[in-house]
Amino acid sequence: MNLTSVHVPDYLTSIERGTFGRCSKLASIHIPDSVILIDAYAFNSCSNLTSIHIPDGVTSIGYGTFEDCINLTSIHIPDSVIFIGANTFAGCSKLSSIHIPDSVTSIGWYAFRGCSGLTSIHIPDGVTSIGDCAFENCVNLTSIHIPDSVTSIGSNAFMDCSSLTSINIPNSITSIEWGAFMDCSSITSINIPDSITSIKGDAFRGCSSLTSINIPDSVTFIGSEAFMDCSKLSSIHIPDDITLIDSIAFYGIPQIIYDGSNCTNYSEWGADEVIRSDGTILYSHDEGNDDDE
Repeated sequence: MNLTSVHVPDYLTSIERGTFGRCSKLASIHIPDSVILIDAYAFNSCSNLTSIHIPDGVTSIGYGTFEDCINLTSIHIPDSVIFIGANTFAGCSKLSSIHIPDSVTSIGWYAFRGCSGLTSIHIPDGVTSIGDCAFENCVNLTSIHIPDSVTSIGSNAFMDCSSLTSINIPNSITSIEWGAFMDCSSITSINIPDSITSIKGDAFRGCSSLTSINIPDSVTFIGSEAFMDCSKLSSIHIPDDITLIDSIAFYGIPQIIYDGSNCTNYSEWGADEVIRSDGTILYSHDEGNDDDE
């Protein structure tokens, strides 16, 4: 379609699924206050759209609504919105800032994936879940605030956020999901709260600037490759009461300190050496021994 501008009439209450999708020449649109629903893919791939104002009264922004609007630099989200759907802003590579209102309770899968222009984002206190891959490949994101209201951070949620230097994991989280912070290569330290019981596979894989990490006693499971390729971590102390450590969880890490007895498959952990706090060697890669106590 060759539409360059649109004025939506005041009597409409919704913009239906895919209405303006792939209108690549659309540069401006007026959405009246009468609209309360913007459905999925409504503006998908409107590559010439630079800004948009969503009126008060809209409660949800549907799946993929602004996906691949590659020149979108600013958007107003009103306080009435409670849900940002999957893929809503995925691929909006020039979006440099966005205000998420306090009314939002959920950020969907892939919602901001590939928003390479974002440098910081504040998640409001009402949000309870951050979906899988929600901020994946936001390569210029340097800071993000996650409130205590969040109880779920999805798999790969911050994967490839290579400029992120620090992140807070709130006490409301009980599990760090698969690949949640994978390849966040600028993070130097992270504090895992006492609420965490499991660190799943690839969770911190490729965090190549990570120099220190605290794993609390509450953690009972560490998944496969969870700390693989964390090349600056010289040592990790793991809890005594941990019950399961999957294969190559610590691949390439020089030393693991472990005083427990539940897990004895030391050679499968991938670390160069496993010792007790008193210096007793439980496993050494160089010697190829595995002390199954």
